[in-house]
Amino acid sequence: MFVKIASSVGTAALVVGALLGIASPANAETNPNCSQVTQIGETAYIKSGGTTVASVKQFKGCNKNWAYTYVWEGFRNSHSGTWWACSGVSTSSGLADYKCGGNHQKEVWSSGANTLSVCTKAYGQLEWSSGEGYAATDQRC
Repeated sequence: MFVKIASSVGTAALVVGALLGIASPANAETNPNCSQVTQIGETAYIKSGGTTVASVKQFKGCNKNWAYTYVWEGFRNSHSGTWWACSGVSTSSGLADYKCGGNHQKEVWSSGANTLSVCTKAYGQLEWSSGEGYAATDQRC
């Protein structure tokens, strides 16, 4: 009896783990300009209707703040037309750093902003032929 229960619990754990793996986006978050970055603040999400289409994160490292936008696979697979993502670091004075990727580029890092001494948010934008969405992370000081 114990073996049968343990087997059922183990199978359930595998199924739940597999479902969680499908539900969350996978990405490397490797900054091409700074090898040691740390996420600061919460992740923000760009949505289209009720569907999440991209993630926006803020990082610090190499004496700069960085914005990062990642376009989710579900959006990429369902939008064959033109679309592009952008990332920027926002301060009370406006965007201190803003960069857009090329058509169908799934992740975009900002250029890096010298803003560690001020409050910042990461700003992400996704535009496509029939719409656009944007999100900003929580402010970090």
